[in-house]
Formats: sequence, structure tokens, C-alpha cells
Amino acid sequence: MGGQAERPSERRERVKSLDRMTEERKTPEMRAQMTDLERLRHSASHVLATAILKIWPEAQFAAGPPVENGFYYDVDLPHRISPDDFEKIEAEMKKEIKANHPFERIEVSRDEALGERPDPSRFKLDIIENIPAYEKISLYRSGDFIDLCAGPHIMHTGNIGAFKLTNVASAYYKGDEKNPQLQRIYGTAFQTKKELDDYFAMLEEAKKRDHRKLGKELELFVFDDDVGPGLPMFLPRGAVIAEELEKLAKETEFAAGYQRVRTPHIARESLYKKSGHLPYYAESMFPPMTLRAEGFRGPILETLEEASEKLVRDMKSAFESIGLIPPTGSSDESFRNFFQQEDVIEKKIEDLPESLREKVAGDVAKLKWELFKHALLKAGLAEDRYYLKAMNCPHHHKLFAAIPRSYRDLPLRLAEYGTDYRYEKSGELFGLMRVRSLQMNDAHIYCTPEQFEAEFNAVNEMYLKYFKLFGIEKYLMRFSTHDPSKLGQKFVDEPELWKQTEEMTRNVLKNSGINYVEVPNEAAFYGPKIDVQAWSVIGREFSIATNQVDFAQPRSFDLRYKDRDNIDKIPICIHRAPLGTHERFIGFLIEHYAGNFPLWLSPEQVRILTISDDPKLVDYARSILKELRAHQVRAEIDESSDKINGKIQRAEQMKIHTMFVIGKRDMDADAVSVRVHGKGNLGAKPRAEAIAEILQSIKERRS
Repeated sequence: MGGQAERPSERRERVKSLDRMTEERKTPEMRAQMTDLERLRHSASHVLATAILKIWPEAQFAAGPPVENGFYYDVDLPHRISPDDFEKIEAEMKKEIKANHPFERIEVSRDEALGERPDPSRFKLDIIENIPAYEKISLYRSGDFIDLCAGPHIMHTGNIGAFKLTNVASAYYKGDEKNPQLQRIYGTAFQTKKELDDYFAMLEEAKKRDHRKLGKELELFVFDDDVGPGLPMFLPRGAVIAEELEKLAKETEFAAGYQRVRTPHIARESLYKKSGHLPYYAESMFPPMTLRAEGFRGPILETLEEASEKLVRDMKSAFESIGLIPPTGSSDESFRNFFQQEDVIEKKIEDLPESLREKVAGDVAKLKWELFKHALLKAGLAEDRYYLKAMNCPHHHKLFAAIPRSYRDLPLRLAEYGTDYRYEKSGELFGLMRVRSLQMNDAHIYCTPEQFEAEFNAVNEMYLKYFKLFGIEKYLMRFSTHDPSKLGQKFVDEPELWKQTEEMTRNVLKNSGINYVEVPNEAAFYGPKIDVQAWSVIGREFSIATNQVDFAQPRSFDLRYKDRDNIDKIPICIHRAPLGTHERFIGFLIEHYAGNFPLWLSPEQVRILTISDDPKLVDYARSILKELRAHQVRAEIDESSDKINGKIQRAEQMKIHTMFVIGKRDMDADAVSVRVHGKGNLGAKPRAEAIAEILQSIKERRS
């Protein structure tokens, strides 16, 4: 499964990277769909450029688009801009806003555009050259600043209510490291000062909830230089969360008729060539492991005898038609003797009818090639290439093909929590959100065209069930389609199948009433897909799930089933991952809950705290611990000699969900005093009642 074409703030800013976003121009249609806030931020980027030019007239500009939560402008400037410069830049920006300059659109010819400044930016020259001939070229004037720009903008600079510059970074022009490196100045803008203040308050809250910070404090996961960047290791507390998510998925999928499978972590190069991931996905795969041919067994037939027998069987009739007798033995000598007749062979092929000549020549060439490969094997010169598994789908296709299938077997739903490895660039790695080793909540559904709508919709319904469980109230499904101009490059070259599957997917979304937006040029290489964006409780956006249609790989793997008329048909494949990867989803949940996990998901569900170290009290606490753990409750006991306040403080710092505080009075009454993180002391309860409530809450996965 690809599953990497999302575009939330994390996706845009870190995952896909803004450098890559600037490689492709927005079409006029895309620009017309800009929201009011995006227009405002686009206008703010022009005001930023105006201010920079007033301070540093030698500055040259590239792109200045609105982005998620703000805007930026790329500038080529000898002076190295730093946050220390922000105050004077913002002062100039405020002057431009106060002047309330109108944004004036000026349509020009190409020649006029090239002369829009005395010394046109070389970046603008390049942009002009890449504007399609059918598109109108426009400049925008605001005050003294004139810029090559397709728009759109707000009416006046004074409509920018509130703004702030945020940071500066380096960025290659068009995201290509072969191009010049520019300075990228970021900012954000809103219609009102309150919205701006609320945004920065959210950022402060986000810092407190940062999964990297909480992951360390709560002892959930670590990264280690000796293990490698982007390769997270889960500590026991973090592993608990992963196991609970996997348990949830397995229960949900079992109820929905999924069957679980297991596949290896590596596979031959030929598998990924067949799937199409090579070459389309090669940049995201780890380099191959190359093995010498010693002990080699594989697609090259394992022995010379087998090779000769198979070739004789496949080619006997063609050879006999030209009076040739292929070798019948398995010795090298018999093959050599055969090919010593090369002149005779070529003459006989030339004398064949034209309709047969090409096939026989191909058969002879194939026999020669097999002999050559065998010689390489014997010499130990042949190599075999293996790749770390970057996705589970090719393996699942092989499992589908392993057994004859009938329409009665469909839909067939194969599920696996497979470990995948993707070579993400170091600059794109970001905590658990972007990693190189990932546990995928993966499954592949093989179905008939008639079953597609119900199956695709059932996956979407599974998403909604999970969202309700985790308290995710705001979400959006991004329906990604292909770009016809990139068929055979970014997308498999099957124009009719693209139209058919995109229309099928679009109909499912319309009929289900699910909130979605359609985004061109972001499909998987093998078909259209849906990426699910979700917002945490503080409004941060994440991409956490995917649902993909695949019409290409079933054909590449020659997957077939018998229909009611006993005719071979090719199934449609749906790739889906409702919980995405453990890594990203756990990162999302850490920030969503601020580390305050619900009881069923909490790494440590109950901690028992004794008020004193009286032996009888400790024994009573241990009996409660034993009872809880007998019911698979993750419970611990603090038997330290610390004061009770210190024990409580330590448990609160680790965000332990429930504490049973036990004193002599509780012991005498066979009770516990219940304390819940974030809610405080809930009072004493009979021991049996308190434990029963714990067990029921876990069973129901209460939030």
C-alpha cells in the first residue's frame, strides 16, 4: 500500500515537504477555488515581499503561496534573514497594510511580463517560461510593488486584519537540490487579532502535547543513533498501546469477515517489478540487498536438467518444424553440440515462412539465454536482489493467487499487521509521524465490480466507527484522482480504467453522504484513493488512514477467479488501512489525549498506593493487585517508603489513569479510595465495586 499522499499541516510542512509542493503550478481552476483565508494569506505574502524589498532592494523572489496555517515567500538575498530581522520587516508590512493599497490585476503579454522590473528575477523568468501558452499572464500591483502572479488576492492590503512572521528556513528552488538554495520566510495571517491570538494559543498547547515530548516523559518510545534515524523502538508502555490497537483492529476485522495472514519482511526484486512499485516507488524503498549466486534458487530454473526439460517441452514443436532436434540430455556438452549448429540453425530460420520466423528465432534465443544464465550460476557470478518490504500488497496478491478462486470466495478480505520499511528522506522524518519502520494496519479486499460499492463503503464505515471510539469529531476524506498528462510516468497507463474506477469511487462517496473533497494528481500510481484527514481536540490536522482502489496490480499478477459461467475474471482490489500505522496513529493519540489515555488504552491502568508500609496493608494491596492482574488489568503497586503525597504526585506525572489509595480504614472496610487522573479523588468504594467498574470500562472501551 502506498498511503502517503495526504496533505494536513504535518503532511504539507514535514511529510511531503513544501519544496515539492512548489514544483507544480496551480491551474486557474485550482486558484479560483482558494478560500477567503487563503486569498488573504496570499496577499500577505505580497506585503511581506514589499517590505523585504524596501529594506533590501537587491532581493529577488521566487514563489509566495498560501499554505496550511499561513504563507511564505522564497527570496534570494545576500543578507541572511533571521528572526532578529522580523521586527523591522513587520514594521514595514504594517505600513503597507495601513496604506490600504488596492491589489490591481494587470494582464500582459509575455514580452511585457519579462520587463515587469528593470532587472527581472531569474526565478520569475523561469516561471514565465513554464506558463502554458493558453494561460493569460498577469501581474499584481499593490502600492510600489509589482509581482508576476496569477492571483487571486483580496481587495486591499488593509483587509489583512492580523499577521505575524513565524520562522525562516532554507528551501531549494522548485524543491530540487540541483537548483539554488533560497531563504523561505514564513508567516501567518488572519482576519482578526483574536483569531491570530487563538492560533498561537493553540500552538502553545500543541507544544505541551507534542508526542515527542510526551513520548519521552511517559516512557513510550525512543530513537537511538545506533539503531538509526526514523526507526522507533517502543518501550513497554508504548508497546501496550500498539498491542491494544492491534487487538481492537483484529476484533473489528474478525467481525467484518477478514482473514489474517502473515508475510516475510523481504522479497525478491521481481515481486516489486511485477507489482509496479519498481520503478514507480523506488525512491521510497531501501536499496536492495545483493546476494551472490552461491546456493541460488529461484526464477532461473534450479538445475540444468530442469531447464533442458522445460525448454524441450515448450519449444519442441517449433524446433521440429525446421528440422532441429533440441538436446535431450542434461549435460553441458549436449547444449554445446546443439549450438555448434548455429549456422545451420540461422539458415533454417531464414527459410521459414515469415509468420513463423520471428517466433522460432525467439525460442532459440531463449534457449541460449537459459544456457548463459546457467553458466553464470555455475561460475558463481549471478546475483539475486532482495528489497525490504515497503508495502504488503504484493505479498497478499501472491496469497490470493496461491489457491484457485471462485466468485463464491469473493469478497476475500486478507488482513495483516505487517512491518514495512520506507526510505524517507532524513529531512522528512518527524517523530512517529514520519518514520522508516512502520506497522501497517493493512488489508486487501478482492471483490467483483458488483461488490465494490458495498465493500468500499464498509471500509469508510469502519473509519467512522473508529473515529467515534477515539472521540474524533472533525474529519475529511480526500478523494485523490490522477492526472491524464502523467499516465505512464506517475500513474499506470490505463486511461479507461482510471475513468471507470474514479467514477465508481466518486459514486460511493456521493451515495454515502460522507464529507469529502476531490484532489487531482495525488492518486496512488495504481488507482484512485481516499486519504482521511482528522483533527485532534486542539485542532491539529493529521492524516491517519487510507482507502485505495487498485485496478493495475491484479492484472500485473494475473489474479483470476471463476465467475458463475466458469469464465476467468480479474478482481478489483481495495487497499485499506483504517488505523494507518501504529507509529503515526499512536503519535496522533498522544497529542489528541495529551497523554491522558482512556482506561482501556492506558499503558498502566491502575496503580495501587498504600498510605503506610504496614505489612498487613501491603498484603491487602498485593491481594488487590493479584485480583486485577488475574483479569488482565495492567496494574502496579508502589511499595516505596515515600509519603502518600509523593506517591500520588509520581503517579500523576506519569498520567496513570486510576489510582487505588489504600489506608487502614479502606482495608478494614474491604474498600479502596479511588483517584482518577485529571478528576481527582472520587471517594471510597467497596473493593468489588471498584474492580467491577474498572473491568466494565475496559471491556466497553469507554472514552
